Amino acid sequence: MRAARGRAGHRMRPVGAEGMKYLTARMRPSLTLVTAFDTDARPWGATCTFLATVAQDPPTVLVSLHRDGPTAQAALALGEFALNLLPRGARTTAGLFADEESDAFDRVDWTVPRGATGPHLSGDALAVADCAIAGHSTHDDQVTLFAKVRHVLLKPTRRCGLLAAAFGLVD
Repeated sequence: MRAARGRAGHRMRPVGAEGMKYLTARMRPSLTLVTAFDTDARPWGATCTFLATVAQDPPTVLVSLHRDGPTAQAALALGEFALNLLPRGARTTAGLFADEESDAFDRVDWTVPRGATGPHLSGDALAVADCAIAGHSTHDDQVTLFAKVRHVLLKPTRRCGLLAAAFGLVD
């Protein structure tokens, strides 16, 4: 396993209306992975089939996953998950999670910072949102999770740093 606890340089920020604007701006051009731990603390991850902003304040998102997949089941069991927003160039990483194989986490760098609601793909993610499930709905083979965003972790890159500063997420 390539997990590590915490990582210097990442900045965890509370999310309000301004933070949600940043997250929304990152969602459109990104690949999105949902990650969660199951009741045995085993990490699971899946590419998100749909992601949308429901509300800016309180910050709320909805995601759609394969209903019977281990990631959806893990998220529902613990009531939380993490959204990992990857740049378009991270298709290889996204591909590792497309089939929800249990060994995908052996092939990527990931962390579990304090307060995390699922694994953070520290090597690839531009931003990670820690989310608590507020409700869910099942439709055919999909489950839609409605979740409140607790925190957003921003990767300290020049581009993300400038955007974060614009939205008041940097001290």
